[in-house]
Amino acid sequence: MNIVLYEPEMPANTGNIGRTCVATNTRLHLIEPLGFKLNEKALKRAGLDYWDKLDVTVYSDYQDFLEKNPGAKIYMATTKAKQVYTDVSYEPDCFIMFGPESRGIPEEILLENQETCVRIPMWGDIRSLNLSNSVSIILYEALRQNGFEKMQMEGNLTKYTWK
Repeated sequence: MNIVLYEPEMPANTGNIGRTCVATNTRLHLIEPLGFKLNEKALKRAGLDYWDKLDVTVYSDYQDFLEKNPGAKIYMATTKAKQVYTDVSYEPDCFIMFGPESRGIPEEILLENQETCVRIPMWGDIRSLNLSNSVSIILYEALRQNGFEKMQMEGNLTKYTWK
């Protein structure tokens, strides 16, 4: 799986998403400009000690991303989509793209990818969910659809044992 952050603005969100990517063996793709520096304290703090284990690629712009990932199947997460994120079948090597916190993916990009735009349902007039929460919701649905391939499915107690 691949998570793409188009021009992310908040280091804490990107740090949290990076940690989720490490925990799910998912690649993270960052499209510049970024609203922070990759060595920023808030980014590292949110990613804890996982950031050095992250498979991350940075692109100079959206065109650079497209050129370096030819033929990529890209799902666009947006509050403007007609279909719900659970209505599509995610391929194991797909890309799930999220826009900047303050404005989302540009509408011209959404129009070019209408059939792969997905949304998370929300109640009432809420503008959007937190970016790192949105990534987790859609990523885990994609992972579920692919059988949580190679993921640890059981936990262990440290002091006791399960019966």
